[in-house]
Amino acid sequence: MPDNFIPTSETDEQLRVEFSTTLKRVLIADDLETVLEAVVALLQDSFNVVGMASDGQTALAGVLKLEPDLVVLDISMPGMTGIEVARELKCRSNNTKIVFLTVHEDSDIIATCLSVGALGYVLKALMDSDLL
Repeated sequence: MPDNFIPTSETDEQLRVEFSTTLKRVLIADDLETVLEAVVALLQDSFNVVGMASDGQTALAGVLKLEPDLVVLDISMPGMTGIEVARELKCRSNNTKIVFLTVHEDSDIIATCLSVGALGYVLKALMDSDLL
């Protein structure tokens, strides 16, 4: 639903509120601003983007504070890697779902991501087709 949506009746307003509350909340973490912007543009119609982070420590703090349904994590970030963030979330029994978005195409890294609780692993080169 577009941001400039104006309800034409009380029923439309109820539908707008119901629609906005059913969107899954997502936090996106990547150290490259261009990637953050691209992921937001890709997900904003299907998800409620509640936060962005450009390093692992900020991502962890954001997830703990905002409690999104999903976090999209880059693996290689300053401060803490995405894998370290995922491990910490798992240690804290956090229920946020994790999807890694990365340039790394390595089976060992994929296995590590899955072992720390990731639901998915998407290559940045394929995010336009695979992330949603």
